[in-house]
Amino acid sequence: MSVRRLAKEQPASFKFSKATMEKVNFWLKKYPEDRKRSAVIPILWLVQKQEGWVSEPAIRAIADLLGMAYIRVLEVATFYTMFQLEPVGKVLIQVCGTTPCMLRGSEDLMKVCKEKIGHKDHMSADGLFTWQEVECLGACSNAPMAQINDYYYEDLTPETMAQIIDDFRAGKKPRPGSYAAQRRTTSEPEGGPMTLLDPKLYDGSAAKPIKKLPNLPEPA
Repeated sequence: MSVRRLAKEQPASFKFSKATMEKVNFWLKKYPEDRKRSAVIPILWLVQKQEGWVSEPAIRAIADLLGMAYIRVLEVATFYTMFQLEPVGKVLIQVCGTTPCMLRGSEDLMKVCKEKIGHKDHMSADGLFTWQEVECLGACSNAPMAQINDYYYEDLTPETMAQIIDDFRAGKKPRPGSYAAQRRTTSEPEGGPMTLLDPKLYDGSAAKPIKKLPNLPEPA
């Protein structure tokens, strides 16, 4: 894992929005007062949803809120790659580069991103895109794949990756999910399920009635 540092340019301050603070309080109620630092990850995520990234003033605000040393919140923010430490584009493309995706062509997807967007880990000049290489996103059977903002785009090819980027640039909203030639749902085989196809397995008609157990005597 590469070293992750805070952005060189930082805002002067940070303030929780009213909507964010309501969600922060929701999470704080889940923990005892002396264990409220356990909410650091969801609160970092809420800050990122509010600002688009996690700044140094935001880290200090979270530390003050939870009664933590600043360095402890910084450790969490720099450890998890889900937290962006510098401003990102409106469309954040995270291409999985771990073994299953790499074997299925993720490097070709990254070439497309570099050609159409620019260098990884840096926001494009128009502020629209940022792309990154990340570790396993848990959709190995649908490799190669990428997470774009909050959604998974799976079974990608260089051609479909290029089209998705072009669609976002044109203001469209490309559908998430599988882009296999025979579109599939979640991780089922291409073309649909191949086993357990009998409807009786799901409508209850194949179930055998459970015999009623005899009444047991009351304990003495």
